[in-house]
Amino acid sequence: MKVLIVGAGIGGLTAALALLRGGIDVDVLEQAGALREVGAGVQLSANGTRALHALGVLTDLLPVACEATGKEIRLWNTGETWKLFDLGAQSIERYGFPYLTLYRPDLLEVLAGAVRALKPDAIRLGTRVQAIDDFPHDAVIGADGVHSTIRQLLFGSDRPQFTGVIAWRGIVPIERLPRHLHRLVGTNWIGPGAHVVHYPLRGGRLMNFVGALERSDWRIESWSTRGDPAELAADFAGWHEDVQALIRGIDVPHKWALMVRPPLERWTAGRVTLLGDAAHSMLPFLAQGAVMAIEDGFLLARSLKAHGVPEGLIRYEKARIERTRRAVEGSAANIGRFHNRTLADAAAAKQYVDREWDETRVAERYEWLFRYDVTTAPV
Repeated sequence: MKVLIVGAGIGGLTAALALLRGGIDVDVLEQAGALREVGAGVQLSANGTRALHALGVLTDLLPVACEATGKEIRLWNTGETWKLFDLGAQSIERYGFPYLTLYRPDLLEVLAGAVRALKPDAIRLGTRVQAIDDFPHDAVIGADGVHSTIRQLLFGSDRPQFTGVIAWRGIVPIERLPRHLHRLVGTNWIGPGAHVVHYPLRGGRLMNFVGALERSDWRIESWSTRGDPAELAADFAGWHEDVQALIRGIDVPHKWALMVRPPLERWTAGRVTLLGDAAHSMLPFLAQGAVMAIEDGFLLARSLKAHGVPEGLIRYEKARIERTRRAVEGSAANIGRFHNRTLADAAAAKQYVDREWDETRVAERYEWLFRYDVTTAPV
């Protein structure tokens, strides 16, 4: 069997590595001239690190990652703090694997290195795919992201809908931040109409920043659009000084409009299927986008090895479509949870947080994600 993967992002490279380790030949085509993703952070919960361990790359990631000790909620203006859940040793104890925060380029470098170690010429850069009829491969996998050409070739143009929310992001060298922010903790600041997430990268040497707010005047869906630091600061005027310190530490912020697409009823047509954002793009509010792509790639390889083409593609889609749909819906639901207008009043905010982040509710939102084992899931 020979498989063509279009796109050398996290999902495409995971699929390539899993297929090669399963004895299936792979070619990966990437339109970019180099594997350089615009710098941003990524969170990998235990369901993702379990898959990366099975692929033999987890130990290579640990030196460039942070093993987060926990997550917390903070109120936008007062800074009042609530523990969301413990991670670190507890993640390993409860789920068997760590919760890592990583710089995306570092993750891509490790995955690409592992692919090339098995097949040095597997990844072909600077190659744009415009049709899928002429490749001498048994299967074609569209792992080409939110603007997927393969998806459009299969199912026609999509019509993404603007959520009314834009997001800012940036990277802060840790030495620019006050000492009390030098912690291996993921923090989610919630406020009326906006929220901020930050977490450490590269062993605590960097801090990843994402700020999302309700605005209707920006509708460009691109991670690479540079923004104005003064505009970012104005968008979060009145927020706690810790948030201001993070914003001041960013040299070049980027901004993008958050769009949603209706979940696809199917991903597969004949010998072609989709994975990752090409199949199920989601808002970045559940910290599962990268992990879902990793799960997709791993399970796709298992299914093709066990069942061949086209049966393996059909079984892969069946095994993944409802789980990823639930993740998409959970991500979208967090807009209202993080941006609730009740958070404008400190007294009401405390009652709201105590209710929405009650231990039982948190377990309902996350346990089904973290406990999933892609190495044994039926396919």
